[in-house]
Amino acid sequence: MKKILIVEDNPMNMELILDLLEFYGYNVTKAEDGIKALECLVENKFDIILLDMQLPKMDGLEVLDRIKKNPMTADIPVIAVTAHAMKGSEEHFIEMGCVDYVSKPIDIHKFRALIEKYLGEDSS
Repeated sequence: MKKILIVEDNPMNMELILDLLEFYGYNVTKAEDGIKALECLVENKFDIILLDMQLPKMDGLEVLDRIKKNPMTADIPVIAVTAHAMKGSEEHFIEMGCVDYVSKPIDIHKFRALIEKYLGEDSS
């Protein structure tokens, strides 16, 4: 079973993403902030990381930077999750090392296709 780490500080968004991913059949771990996310990455191997860019304590870009600089986690695809998807922000997240991004509110149909694209599973 594919393992996904969700890093999201908003309880409603966390619940929505968690419910969707569990419904799709994934093993999901959640972290409410960047520090917890990095702790989870020490303890577990994940197939993909969904990373909110607006986080308390340590913002998403700093978390992303640490993930990419660590040889143990550098190869894990990271998808940025953001409520502030302005023109150019998509390119910025990709430049910083994300493979893709999801804007909030989440479009559940696009979301599933995006996750499956990076986990290499078809949706049939």
